[in-house]
Amino acid sequence: MSASLIRPMSDDDSPPMPPLGGSLLLAAPTMRDPHFSRSVIYLAAHNSDDGAFGYILNRPLDKLVQDLLPDQELGGLAHVPVFLGGPVSTDKLAFASLRWSEKKKVIKCATHLSVQDALHELSMGHEVRGFVGYSGWARGQIETELKRNSWIVTPPRRTVVTSREPAQLWGAILTEMGPVYHLMSRMPEDVGLN
Repeated sequence: MSASLIRPMSDDDSPPMPPLGGSLLLAAPTMRDPHFSRSVIYLAAHNSDDGAFGYILNRPLDKLVQDLLPDQELGGLAHVPVFLGGPVSTDKLAFASLRWSEKKKVIKCATHLSVQDALHELSMGHEVRGFVGYSGWARGQIETELKRNSWIVTPPRRTVVTSREPAQLWGAILTEMGPVYHLMSRMPEDVGLN
């Protein structure tokens, strides 16, 4: 699997960016935005006309769905973990299912699930997560951030669904990506303190 830092190009010679839906975005170690510092985002949708949408995968809130919806009959959803999905619409709880396809080497993700759909996904043995908020980019915004090397783009990885320590996902994925990325994962969060 390859990963890349998208290199800046002049507007004259930059080809259109291919859709990145299904990819992972890892915040570059230099990112200072507190919403996204050291985040791993599953990019559920992206195209040059509409922008992009995804969920942060490594910000568990240490809460279960039953903690946020105590008065509802939730069945198996009651014990589903809740994550901070991003800074947009943090007053809403959404469900998504994630599963790894070994054959295609992709993460199959279903978003915007109703309670009934989420229960069905659980019954199929798929991992379901609750997300408070989501990550979103307007048209052209993510392309600009990529040209500034704010993100490292990598194909989906099984670790996303198998990790039992989601808060450690950023470093774990960078380590899987090879020696240079492993060194990046070990950079201090505030390089000014070095």
